[in-house]
Amino acid sequence: MARISDETRRNNERAIRQVMEQLLAGGVPPGGKCDIKTLATQAGVARTGFYPKKNRDGSPRPGPYQHLAEEFERRLAALREAGATPDPRAAQVERLKSQVAGLKDRLAERQEQLAELGEFKQRALSQIAAQQLEIQRLREALAAPSNLRALPRAQRGSAPYGSCS
Repeated sequence: MARISDETRRNNERAIRQVMEQLLAGGVPPGGKCDIKTLATQAGVARTGFYPKKNRDGSPRPGPYQHLAEEFERRLAALREAGATPDPRAAQVERLKSQVAGLKDRLAERQEQLAELGEFKQRALSQIAAQQLEIQRLREALAAPSNLRALPRAQRGSAPYGSCS
């Protein structure tokens, strides 16, 4: 693997820090995120430089830009804890998640209301059917020969006895 010169490393670190400041300030490029991948892409360095490596004997060694990746992650976490979201897509995702949660609550309430209205409708239909059967039974009883008599209908406009109109 080819080693890079100290000057190239300093230039890369300067570019990484510049891009880091842009990303943390909210200047996320279209199609990018506020993450290591976008940081590496925008700075023009290989992403593998941000992660630890292994020597030939298997012992770990830090990547050339690992300290910058740790600084980036630390600052990003501090921003998130402070309530700021430098990535507009992440802010949009959080906003949409809360909106979806609200919509789920509203949907659950509506489903509960519909269930209650369905039960009310069923009770009302049962009562109407029972009343209809009772009316039919009374009409049949009235039509059949028995000791039942129909009362005369009241005349329109006449008040019952003792009323004040």
